[in-house]
Amino acid sequence: MDGTLLDAEGKMPPQFDEVMAELKERDVLFAPASGRQYSALLKQMGKYIDDFLFVAENGTFVARHDKELFSNELDRGDILRVLDAAGEIPGAYPVVCGKRLAFVTDVWKPYFDAMRQYFTQCQFVDDIREAAEKEEVIKVAVCDAERGHAEEYIYPQLRDAVADPLQVVLSSGYWVDIMNPDVSKGAAIKKVQQLLGVKPEECAAFGDYLNDVEMLESVGYGFAMENAHPDVKKVAKYTAPPNTEYGVMTKLREMIAQGMMG
Repeated sequence: MDGTLLDAEGKMPPQFDEVMAELKERDVLFAPASGRQYSALLKQMGKYIDDFLFVAENGTFVARHDKELFSNELDRGDILRVLDAAGEIPGAYPVVCGKRLAFVTDVWKPYFDAMRQYFTQCQFVDDIREAAEKEEVIKVAVCDAERGHAEEYIYPQLRDAVADPLQVVLSSGYWVDIMNPDVSKGAAIKKVQQLLGVKPEECAAFGDYLNDVEMLESVGYGFAMENAHPDVKKVAKYTAPPNTEYGVMTKLREMIAQGMMG
């Protein structure tokens, strides 16, 4: 989504509906894959709820026809350990992510509007640890809301504190996601391939950031956006124009024109 499908202002490509209609005619399944909450994806793509497969929260929650296909729940002890570690980092703002509802405390109020683009269904609680113990939690997201340099200020500390056995992933300049070790967008795509009987060489994926690496490796046609992180470009087989030029739409249309999609 961000940095890949959406433009610099977070808007959908103007030709999106037209291209999606062409894909549907060819029986191609489109799957937005994001670190965003499932509800946040529906906010932008809700009219496609019965057409798309949604890979939300970096692969920890996958749904189709508004029904959960599979998810990956964190252990309660691990959640509390992450929250303890985040609490030791100045300027680190945690979000406890349930399947359809996220939980935050009042520290988020100055940045709440910005957060809502990623977590549209969010509830303020007095005690985030208590919420974590009551809900099915699939991910903890930690934001460097004040500085926007998560790779420098948040990621190393969280990685050193909780990466055994959890997975700590840099999702953007602002966000770090903590999940179970066997979870990623790529792992989710592989499971979808198994469920639907689809081969990797029949799949294409587009990405720009480090949480996209496994996904690009799980398909036959992995595209790094021209604006992608250098480490993403290293693993991708192909390159797409930048998100500001709607590179995903450009490449999809090229693949349709070349007869690669039905």
